[in-house]
Amino acid sequence: MKKLLALSAAALAFSAVSASAADISACIITKTDTNPFFVKMREGANAKAEELGITLNAYAGKVDGDNETQVAAIETCIANGAKGILLTPSNTSAIVPVVQQAREAGILVIALDTPLDPIDAADMTFATDNYRAGELIGQWAAATLGDAAKDAKVAFLDLDVSQPTVGVLRDQGFMSGFGIDVKDPNKWGDEDDPRIVGHDVTQGNEEGGRKAMENLLAQDPFINVVYTINEPAAAGAYEALKSIGREGDVLIVSVDGGCPGVKNVSEGVIGATSQQYPLLMASKGIEAIHAWATKGEKPSATEGKDFFDTGVTLVTDKPAEGVPSIDSAEGAKLCWG
Repeated sequence: MKKLLALSAAALAFSAVSASAADISACIITKTDTNPFFVKMREGANAKAEELGITLNAYAGKVDGDNETQVAAIETCIANGAKGILLTPSNTSAIVPVVQQAREAGILVIALDTPLDPIDAADMTFATDNYRAGELIGQWAAATLGDAAKDAKVAFLDLDVSQPTVGVLRDQGFMSGFGIDVKDPNKWGDEDDPRIVGHDVTQGNEEGGRKAMENLLAQDPFINVVYTINEPAAAGAYEALKSIGREGDVLIVSVDGGCPGVKNVSEGVIGATSQQYPLLMASKGIEAIHAWATKGEKPSATEGKDFFDTGVTLVTDKPAEGVPSIDSAEGAKLCWG
């Protein structure tokens, strides 16, 4: 009798896996549906989902920082019986309670690009090493300026006042690479280096970048280095500088390495950018959901890290000694990844 019960249990388990394999649904929830980075991420997820026979539903916040819409999207995914959720969180800590609800419902939750706070609130994070991305552009800026770096005037165009993890990691990575003493590595704004003109937030878009740049130029019109959270913000900063005739004598650095951003490197708008690979993040995330639904397997982190590292490469047409990079022509071949 015990043997029959064991066989019956095994058959039920196999049947459950087979049923899930035949009808897998998943969700992708991005910060917005307008930022080209997230557009490409969704394209990558859609392509892999179609290949694996997964029904994918897409959701997005109205703007970067819109936690409420993302919470509602996760609740919808739970109600619809999704097997997995790919999430780029706008508020990395406020989203955690509803993520926990999803995981308790048996849903695999993977953070893309932006780690949750704490990072283990998700089953796994598939992302660029955002600290390294910031460090690379900081090293490039310092090496490019040479001795003049010690007298630099640096503006920081960050993401949001809530300081999501992705923004903190890139900001603090840049500081480390540039040679600024990082105080609390878990937040920006507590540093006392006199080279820092100030921080302002952009919401990761061009208009936000322009306004933030204008605000910081009002504090100090002699800014000569601009760190930006992403390339849309960098494009806005450039327009603000151009309006006062300073676009040619300020170093702008950024992160994303998307096709428009790489084009801006080739045109001299951005001096250097750290390239990440959203298509790879999203496709790997869909593969992980498929493995969870069909085999009960969860993804593993890259050795020595607490997330799955999808890689980062510095793109610049003005290479600096000691800082590994590729040029914009090569970056254009790899953009979006």
